[in-house]
Amino acid sequence: MNAGAVALALSLVACPIGRTETDSDSSDDTDTTTDELPCAPVSSPCGPSTALVTRVIDGDTVELEGGERVRYLMIDTPESTQGKLDCFGHEAAELNRSLVEGEVVDLEYDAECMDIYGRLLAYVRTEEGEINRALVRRGYACVYHIPPNGDDRVAEFRSLEYEAQTLGAGLWGACSIPTCVH
Repeated sequence: MNAGAVALALSLVACPIGRTETDSDSSDDTDTTTDELPCAPVSSPCGPSTALVTRVIDGDTVELEGGERVRYLMIDTPESTQGKLDCFGHEAAELNRSLVEGEVVDLEYDAECMDIYGRLLAYVRTEEGEINRALVRRGYACVYHIPPNGDDRVAEFRSLEYEAQTLGAGLWGACSIPTCVH
């Protein structure tokens, strides 16, 4: 077994990740699902477990300090890049920027590490909570499930989306036909 594999195995035993959630009826805008990391983070076989976000590409994609691009799992935001601007695309990109740009984030990967464009696929967390969930809850993103990633979280994300739709939050109140609906 190589040194990296030994370090990863030891950290998984010595550094359990505890997931806590608060009441989903909270009126707080930030998502409070967090990973408590009691010791130093390790790298995943997919990529870094913790990284600095140096640039926000759009509402659901960021660039890390090492140059890697990360596409958020389970969500899709309206487009705001490459000459295409969908209804609420600019707002989604700006909210994402305000939440993660210049921040150190935790990255949680699922079954598949990369998409066809070479971007890492991850759930992204700050000290404030999970960004993927927050964007859906606030109405800045739609659910976008591509199996096998997210199979165990589809109901959770659909519930957040339904809540945003019902409240007319974000794109659900601003756009006649949200472009990210799949």
